[in-house]
Amino acid sequence: MDDLRGRIALVTGSSRGIGRAIAVALAGAGAGVAINFRSRAAEAESVRRQIATAGGRCAVVQADVADAADVARLVKTAEEQLGPIDILVNNAGIARPQPMDEITERDWDELIAVNLTSCFLVTRLVLPGMRARRWGRIISLSSVAAQVGGVVGPHYAASKAGIHGLTHFYASRVAKDGITVNVIAPALVETEMVTANPNARPDLIPVGRFGLAEEVAEVALMLARNGYITGQTINVNGGWYMS
Repeated sequence: MDDLRGRIALVTGSSRGIGRAIAVALAGAGAGVAINFRSRAAEAESVRRQIATAGGRCAVVQADVADAADVARLVKTAEEQLGPIDILVNNAGIARPQPMDEITERDWDELIAVNLTSCFLVTRLVLPGMRARRWGRIISLSSVAAQVGGVVGPHYAASKAGIHGLTHFYASRVAKDGITVNVIAPALVETEMVTANPNARPDLIPVGRFGLAEEVAEVALMLARNGYITGQTINVNGGWYMS
């Protein structure tokens, strides 16, 4: 397993929930971490304090990862403050529970942009440096919705399913450059996104409870350390989808 001390990670959407747990876990393993948020500055600052108090190295960068110009600024600022990015965690995402006959084209476009296009925008900027250094880890957060449809809507399910295709393409192209590219597909993890969804119930999960953000973070940390797992989807879903 690779030592992450001195590595630099960028975790998008890391002011709360799963992203926050992953950022804290990577910092605990010795990586410098760029914390990204779109609008919740106070929560991002709370993550920074938690990491700094534990002796970790981090930076906070506001950016909308669905916007190409903002993504360019995000990567540039993170690298100026911490160094070249070795580990990318594409975590930023939104969910909008809606009846399928009420979903507008605008709803569709926004979820695709935030949940899927953002992964492409950030990945394409960090990959050249990873390839030049011949080491990198790209981990994208999908969802059980990509596999079973889920409880949010077709726009969310499609945006998450697209992450799998994106991952398979990159994984097959950059494996020989020392870069692994993987997906984590959680189900109903106890975050604000899930608890605010009236369709999300623990009885949908075979183990009978919501997951914990820290349980997902443990898998992200494992993938960051492992150089032999690539092109895979790791299901952290309490048994909802079995593969």
